[in-house]
Amino acid sequence: MTQVQARLITNKSNIAYLSNFTGSSGFMLLTKGKKYLFTDFRYIERAQNSIKKGIAIVDTTRMWRNKKELVENWGKILKKHKVKTLGVEESDLTVSRYKFYKKISKGVKLSDISGEMEQIREKKSAEEIKLTTKSQRINEKVFLEINKIVHKHLKSRSRKAILEIDLAWKIKELGNQFGAEDVSFDPIVGFGKNSSIVHHNPGKAKLKKGEIILVDMGMKYKGYCSDMTRMIFTGQPSEKEIEVYNTVLEAQLAAIKGIKAGMTGIKADALAREVIEEAGYGEYYQHAGGHGVGLDIHETPSLSQNFQGKLKENSIITIEPGIYLPGKFGVRIEDMLLVTKKGNKNLTKLKK
Repeated sequence: MTQVQARLITNKSNIAYLSNFTGSSGFMLLTKGKKYLFTDFRYIERAQNSIKKGIAIVDTTRMWRNKKELVENWGKILKKHKVKTLGVEESDLTVSRYKFYKKISKGVKLSDISGEMEQIREKKSAEEIKLTTKSQRINEKVFLEINKIVHKHLKSRSRKAILEIDLAWKIKELGNQFGAEDVSFDPIVGFGKNSSIVHHNPGKAKLKKGEIILVDMGMKYKGYCSDMTRMIFTGQPSEKEIEVYNTVLEAQLAAIKGIKAGMTGIKADALAREVIEEAGYGEYYQHAGGHGVGLDIHETPSLSQNFQGKLKENSIITIEPGIYLPGKFGVRIEDMLLVTKKGNKNLTKLKK
């Protein structure tokens, strides 16, 4: 870790991890002797009722109105803890915000600590694993209902068509109904040829019987995200659809079988990618093979062709190979894994 006397934490997920504070306005200062949470009157009571013990709350309401007071109070705290070098999360700051912190930290050198907290967060505690698993159980429950809605509609004689945006909205409604506090990202629902668009934005496309549906969805439970992709077949799939689906499934199962702690992101990505390339579909698989999941839907590590870092024991990752044939259809299958010393545990229990 970077050698600094204190750390300024501005990333909202890092603040939540360290303090349980989830307000939209605030930052933290971590010194060797004390932790501070700076926020204004809108969140003071909320912070008092939710943050971890041992964290001092600093009310910035008057300070923001009087910048001189802010500079003086901030300076006193830095001086009290003999801070000469302050770590800042540069990747989280705009240029103007960086200049602001530099201006109020007179006589103190700013040093980049981007990624430090994310590396600490990579390894999940037993409680974090429990919350992520619960999030995924809600996710699976929602998907089963979506699947029922699709097939029930296809069997009915209703003239009203189902739109992609209808299913995306229903995913959000059901998530709330089943105990999620939010979705972890806007659901991706692609009918037919729209399934070939990796991050398709659900629109007003009408479902036609026989089309395949790609559903990529996730829930958030007590701050922790889940992520899963499944394919729904609304009729007898074509030979090409069967071939592509089975290739993606084979690739995903190969990755699940081989992934373990200590493996680089490059090697983990290659487990599935090589299967797809050998089947002749390499040019139709251009995204990373997976990513970390936690308080954010995309966290460290990355399972990609350029991530040289190693997977850590007790990290949670996705495995999501796909093949996308432009203008025709696409297939992606995604599960979440808990990385272990000797292998992994699949946190996704829903059938493929």
